Formats: sequence, C-alpha cells, structure tokens
Amino acid sequence: MNTLPVQGAQVVSRIAGLLRLVGRNAEGMALAGLVKESGLTRPTVHRLLSSLASEGLLDHDPVSGNWVLGPEILLMGSVASARFPLEEIARPSLRRLAEATGESAFFSIRRGSETVCLLREEGSFPVRSFVLHEGVRFPLGVASAGTAILAFLPEAEQEELLGSWAGHAGTFAASHTRELVRANLAQTRMSGYSVNPGLVLEGSWGMGAAVFDASGRPAWALSLTGIEPRFKPERQEELGGLLMAEAHRITQQLGGEGKGARPR
Repeated sequence: MNTLPVQGAQVVSRIAGLLRLVGRNAEGMALAGLVKESGLTRPTVHRLLSSLASEGLLDHDPVSGNWVLGPEILLMGSVASARFPLEEIARPSLRRLAEATGESAFFSIRRGSETVCLLREEGSFPVRSFVLHEGVRFPLGVASAGTAILAFLPEAEQEELLGSWAGHAGTFAASHTRELVRANLAQTRMSGYSVNPGLVLEGSWGMGAAVFDASGRPAWALSLTGIEPRFKPERQEELGGLLMAEAHRITQQLGGEGKGARPR
C-alpha cells in the first residue's frame, strides 16, 4: 500500500510530460519523437497516449500521424484563462511592441526551471525568426526571456541552476556555456534587459525584459525576436527601453514592483 502513492505520482508525472511534449506546437509530435524525448519505452508511451485520447485530452491526426492536443484541453484552458487573465493584460503590450519595432513580440511565463511561450504578436518586418512560438519551452538562462527572468532571481537560485548547468541546459549547453551565461546575466542586471546574440539559432537574435509578480519575483518576460541585422548595438538601447517600459506596465497591472524597470 505504501508504494501506491509513489506509483500513482509517477504515472501523473509521465502523463504531464507527454502533454507538455505534444503541446510544444500546434502540429503536435509523432510517436517516435515522444518516445525519444520522454525516455519512456514505446509500449508505455503508446498506452498512455491511447488513454489520454480516450479521455479527449489528445487526438491522433490520421493525416500527419502526429499526436495533438484534444478538445478537453481547449475546454480546460478556457476555464483556466478566467483565473489567469494574462492575455487580456499582456496582449496590448505585445501589439504596441510589434507595431513600434516591426519585430515579433512574445510573452513567456516561468514554469519551474523553464520558460514557456504563451503569446505571440507578429511584427510588420517581412523577414522573421521562427525560433519562438506558443508552447515552446526553454531552460531558464536560455534565450532572451529565460535570461531576463534568471538574471533577477536571487543569487542562490541562480547558482543552483548554474552548478548543474550541463544537465539543466541539455542540448543548449554547447552554445550557452556557463561562462557565457554568467556574463549575459551580469549584463542583463546592469542594463535591465537581456540580449540573445543568436545562441539558440545562428542569425536569430532576441531581447527580453522581466515582468515581476506582487512579491517582486520575475515570473514572466516580454521579448522581441528577429534577424541579426535588426538588432545592431545602436538599436538595442531603443528596443530595450521599449521592452522595459511595457514590462513595467504589465508589472504594475499585476500588482508587482519591477526591479529591472529601468537601466541601472
């Protein structure tokens, strides 16, 4: 009997992991990809996916063969959005950023040791970067949103992640070395905004600013992404100022106090 809660928790953890993997993008993910990413055996993954599909939480696309989020997820999300009216608060800032800069603007949330992109607003500039879209997850400290959030977390929390950086960053560790991340975090604290110089994908740059909750902790981030020529040093200060102004606006609406609201 004592082992039942542990076994049940393990099943819940596996199900949650599969749902996150499928929800990375609208096209879902193939069975082979889910097996590889989850680290579970193929029979286990297939059994869990089938169970989730029977409950309406997942669907199997007969054309692509991918597993995609099901209608029950949409219903749950609609109910949850009433509790967390983040889109209503963040969308106007994204539109202003996209209109003022021409770049694609994003709103991401911190979930544990990751950031998850929640909202996107496309800019008018015809050449875009497609690294970031709704549902994409990055380890904290990777990409501009994760760097902006990690930079304003307490030092002890930063060091905990940096101490096991290779395991935390995973496949991003090669391009995001610990030394480079430390330098980026220091620069972000100094300027108030982060700059990702094509570390996730060569030629695709990003900038971010943290949004703070009522306790003063960085819980979300605004970011802009685009191609390298659009993020030259002479333009970064302008983009950073716009990001921080909108991040501060959202922070105030959420009842928080932003530590990175202005360059220091």
